[in-house]
Amino acid sequence: MQGLAVLVCLVGLVSYLGTRSGPEPGDDQAGRPGGVPAGATRPTGFPGAEGRTTEAGLAAPNLRPRQRPPSPDPTPSVSVPAAPPPSPSGSTPVLSVSRAEVPAEVDLTAVGSRDWMHWGLHGGNSTVRKRAGSGEIIDGGGAGTRVGWDGNQEVVSWRDGTSERSVRGSPNGVYTCGAGNGFSLAVAGSGEPRVVQLYAGTWMARGRLEARLSTGGPVRTARLEDPYTSRSAQFTIRFQLPKGARLVLTWTVEKVFTERCGNVGIQALAVR
Repeated sequence: MQGLAVLVCLVGLVSYLGTRSGPEPGDDQAGRPGGVPAGATRPTGFPGAEGRTTEAGLAAPNLRPRQRPPSPDPTPSVSVPAAPPPSPSGSTPVLSVSRAEVPAEVDLTAVGSRDWMHWGLHGGNSTVRKRAGSGEIIDGGGAGTRVGWDGNQEVVSWRDGTSERSVRGSPNGVYTCGAGNGFSLAVAGSGEPRVVQLYAGTWMARGRLEARLSTGGPVRTARLEDPYTSRSAQFTIRFQLPKGARLVLTWTVEKVFTERCGNVGIQALAVR
C-alpha cells in the first residue's frame, strides 16, 4: 500500500509540472515592491511611441503622433539679398490704353511734367508747347482740315508754356470733320516707362484711337461715341520704348451720325 501511494504522488507531480508553461506573476519581481502584472507595458508619457523607429523619431508631448518637433530658429543671415536680374534686352515692349472722364479743369503743368502740347488757342493752326519740355511730342498732321473751336466743356490751364507763358481756363481746341479724317501724333521713346494723357472728344461721331509702337507688336484701340451731341474723354496710354523708337497715336473719325460735320477733336497731350 505504501508503494502504491508513492507511485500516485509521483504521477501527480509530473502532471503538475507538465501543465505549467511560464513563470507565475511576480516571479521576476520577487522582493521588489510595486511590480506590474505580466504582459502590461510601462507608460512612456509619449503617445504612440512604442516600437516606432522611423526617421521622424519619437513623438513629442503636445504634438500629434509622428509629428516632427519644430527645428530651432536658424542663425540670421548677414548677406545682402541679391538684386533681381535686369529685364533681358529685346523683351516685349509695354503698351496699354485706358479711358476715363476728363476733369473739369486740366492743369497741363502738373500732368505734363516732361512735356505737353495744346492746340487751338488762336485758331486751327495754333499750338502751345511746354517751355523747356523734353520735346518728346510730335505732331504728325493727319487727314482733313483742322478748325479752331472754343466751346469745350472742360478747360485747360498752364504756367510754363511757350509762346503763351500762362493761360487759365482755356476751352479751346481743334477738330476735323468726316469719316477717315483725324489726327496723327507721336511720342518719342526714352528707355523709361512713360504715361501719356490725350484729352480728346467727338461730336455726333464715333472716334477711334489707335496706339501702336514703331518697333512693331500688338495694336491697342479705344473708341468714343455719341450719335446726338458732343462727348469728351481722357485717354491714358502707358508705354516703354528705347530711344529712337516712337509711340504712334491716330485719333480718327470712324463713323459719322450727321451730314453736318460729324467730327473728332483734341485739346491737349501731356507726358510724364
